[in-house]
Amino acid sequence: MEVLMEIVELKKGVYWVGAVDWNIRDFHGYSTPTGTTYNAYLILGEKNVLVDTVKVPFYLEMMGRISEIMDPSKIDVIISNHVEMDHSGSLALAVERIGDPVVVTSERGKKGLEKHYPKSFNFKVVKTGDTLSIGPRTLAFVEAPMLHWPDSMFTYIKEDRLLLPNDAFGQHFASTQRFEDEVNGDLVMRHAAKYYANILWPLAPLILKKVDEVVKMGIPIEMIAPSHGLIWRKDPGRIIEAYVEWSKGKMERKILIIYDTMWGSTEVTARAILKGLSEEGVQARLLSLRTNHRSDIIEEMLEAKGILLGSPTLNNGMFPTMGDFLTYLKGLRPKGKIFGLFGSHGWSGGAIKEIRNNLEAEKFEIWDRELSVQFVPDSGELKKAIQFGREFAKKVFA
Repeated sequence: MEVLMEIVELKKGVYWVGAVDWNIRDFHGYSTPTGTTYNAYLILGEKNVLVDTVKVPFYLEMMGRISEIMDPSKIDVIISNHVEMDHSGSLALAVERIGDPVVVTSERGKKGLEKHYPKSFNFKVVKTGDTLSIGPRTLAFVEAPMLHWPDSMFTYIKEDRLLLPNDAFGQHFASTQRFEDEVNGDLVMRHAAKYYANILWPLAPLILKKVDEVVKMGIPIEMIAPSHGLIWRKDPGRIIEAYVEWSKGKMERKILIIYDTMWGSTEVTARAILKGLSEEGVQARLLSLRTNHRSDIIEEMLEAKGILLGSPTLNNGMFPTMGDFLTYLKGLRPKGKIFGLFGSHGWSGGAIKEIRNNLEAEKFEIWDRELSVQFVPDSGELKKAIQFGREFAKKVFA
């Protein structure tokens, strides 16, 4: 039975033809509780252009949407802004279905596509400043290496002032709506913050340079259509400004307590520390590694100045969940944070030392004080924990 696909028009003759992945819950170790989308865009003109494709299992969904608008064999050009397979996965299938379209990509994109797909494509390599006329529209290209792969680039439709930046400015968010202004804006911004924190945070200096470069190029932007999530239609400047603030490391008067516990001693200590932070007027959150996904904790870290890490000792070292979290954190390399350490132990310690060694290896700033409780904290040790929280708050916001 034929299934009719909804037609979503961004501008006259520019369509969303991507796919919605409602059921994915993990994306490279990043939790996606609402799913995600793989956005592809169709541009009609004297030359018809498909910008990016979708993950392989969603090829027919994408092709169904294209077929509602036009005969797919009449596509002349496919632009590959990024090689990663959630965007290029259907490229070989689309090329085979269409015939022999020109495949536009960056030099590094060409190398990546040749490595991923054995099929020989009709490549056209572009660099920043190159343009492609498709009749009433002109497409311009901006290389964006390491945002977030070396091959990444943006496509810009001059006449529509529409930026197609692939993985920049996106969110992992599945919805029946396609535009950010059709959904709770604060909710979308939280998803965008999580996306930035877990994917683009280590690239903050490059993001600032790229935004500055685009501003200097004098490119007016009325709409941003990323390759994941919703399209920024009403106020695209909002997400650009947020990226600048996040990349500059703008933080709030906020401290996180990130911990796990074995028999409850570390958690009781954490709650006492939380009391001390609150007494100093700090916005503080208690985040158990057992009940909060690491990617959600990373989002919380984006605007927090102070981070307290707590772990019981297991086999003379830190608890496995803390090791997992630190491994994940290592790749994101957040700047400007101050870390404090606490924990509990039985007959021997070791957790705090191992955590400190991990943080020192990454050159994070670590408070020279630490707090360790043996067995179950007594009333005196809990008072010390409260004071520990107060003094950490003073250290962070001196």
